Amino acid sequence: MIRCRVATSIQQAFVKLKENLEITNLQTTVVSARQNHVRDVVEAEMTVLDTFLTGSYVRSTMIAPLKEADVDVFVVLDAKYFHHYDKGKNGGQAGLLDLLKRTLRRTFTRTPDISRSGQAVTIRFDDFIVDVVPGFNRQGGGYLIPNSITQKWISTNPKTHVDLISSQNKWHDGSLVPLIKMIKAWNKSHDGFFRSFHLEVMAYRALAGVKISDFPAGVRFYFGKAQTMISEVNLDPAGYGGDIRSYLDTPTKIQESRVRFQRAYEQAMRAEQYSNRGAISDSMRIWKLIFSDYFPAYG
Repeated sequence: MIRCRVATSIQQAFVKLKENLEITNLQTTVVSARQNHVRDVVEAEMTVLDTFLTGSYVRSTMIAPLKEADVDVFVVLDAKYFHHYDKGKNGGQAGLLDLLKRTLRRTFTRTPDISRSGQAVTIRFDDFIVDVVPGFNRQGGGYLIPNSITQKWISTNPKTHVDLISSQNKWHDGSLVPLIKMIKAWNKSHDGFFRSFHLEVMAYRALAGVKISDFPAGVRFYFGKAQTMISEVNLDPAGYGGDIRSYLDTPTKIQESRVRFQRAYEQAMRAEQYSNRGAISDSMRIWKLIFSDYFPAYG
């Protein structure tokens, strides 16, 4: 549940917004125990070379509430599985994911749902989701993961994503991660039109070489830059794969993206203008339109 709080200034409101997006220490403890159990189960039944956390949780860009979030576990398997399922053999990439699904199902018999998605096996616990992604060491670096929809292998390196966000966040004196989480909160508050990782990568590019002076200005700057960036090719920063905005695969979706960013930019501009004139309640009213229940009330 989103914490319900009030604030009397814009600065205080953004501090509370930042707090409202954070996973609690208790939730972190639960996540740690759960994901370790999942990794132990796979390691006990399959030949595993390595396991590690990936995704927004380990990049610290996951936002509350935890119940609506997913924790990603990456499992590096022995190459024998690759050869067994490569080139369409034994069900191909989908067959590999089905094997992993059966492995997890034998232990998590009372879990509400375990399903196969395009690139992972999803375990839907009552309190949050764990996505288990199988992969293989890739010649030349990185990893290969299955795409059961295209029946192809995807090159990626999630460890590079973690290193990138860590170094960029340090350059921004710790402000980049909270800003990314605020952008994700805006997206979630407006029907989740954009993929979260896409919004993250746009933040790397939009704020490259530009220090975040404060969160209101940073949010407004991001929305302004995003209006043009959304029409540009946005490659995976790990150096693999294609355009990560390929899910916006029609001119209509690109236009809708521009409209959403433009609307948010204009709202952020108005909120800043109200604040500059000392109209704090009006400013906070506009910010709440942007961030919905994540943003505190004025009072």
